[in-house]
Amino acid sequence: MAEAQASRTERAGQARILFAGDLVGGLGRDTLIDCLPVLRERYEPTFVVVNGENSAGGLGITPKIARGLFAAGVDAITLGNHAYHRREVYPYLDSEPRIVRPANYLRCQPGHGTCVVESPNGVRLGVINLSGNLYVHAGRPAFTEIETALGALGEVDHVLVDMHAEATSEKVGLGWHLDGRVTAVLGTHTHVPTADARVLPGGTAYITDVGMTGPRGGVIGVRKDQAIESMLTQMPIRFETSKEDPWLNGVLITCSQRMRADSIEQVLMPRPAPQP
Repeated sequence: MAEAQASRTERAGQARILFAGDLVGGLGRDTLIDCLPVLRERYEPTFVVVNGENSAGGLGITPKIARGLFAAGVDAITLGNHAYHRREVYPYLDSEPRIVRPANYLRCQPGHGTCVVESPNGVRLGVINLSGNLYVHAGRPAFTEIETALGALGEVDHVLVDMHAEATSEKVGLGWHLDGRVTAVLGTHTHVPTADARVLPGGTAYITDVGMTGPRGGVIGVRKDQAIESMLTQMPIRFETSKEDPWLNGVLITCSQRMRADSIEQVLMPRPAPQP
């Protein structure tokens, strides 16, 4: 019996978690979907998690888009400061367990901040979404609400925390705060991949920002001519999603023990050219 339990524990610790940064618009969604077959063959991920808060025209997400991502093989979707941009998603956030908005939003707001997904071989991944408190709006402090969120997960083998924040200090601080208690703390929101991916001393994989999945040829996803005009004139400009140079920005976390990462590897991949 003890040997069987030890074998199960060892199997439960073995996981590869692929996380893709903020999907921007339809191009970001298409880039993810086109890259996934290549990435599945290359890395054989146990779980695929994506941040989808910019997936509907650059602002928010809709039920149709979320269902399309799940149909493409995404296991869980995290959100952020644009979670409530599309009113039609409010009931869906309450009813679909695999999509999470920041856990430190008010409890009266639609949706939930944690979920648990399970692989075919029984590995359980807890996913927590948090919002920073500096420069973005969240109803409660992230550093205290994380304790409630961790308690809500129950028995899991790994925990991924998406810290959707503007301030790098909050992301770095949360990484150190949770080191040894979760498998990964991954920063999102600023759309530019940072060069600090590492496993912290306690075994938590960390990166300040994963980056975005979408048009690298724009200004963090927006058409560059519109973004530059806005900066030059200091006047309101209607932004549209760029169509230039789509890339997937993500990370792959490899684990051999429960609640510990062995490595974190950046995944920076251009959208594959269409086959003739």
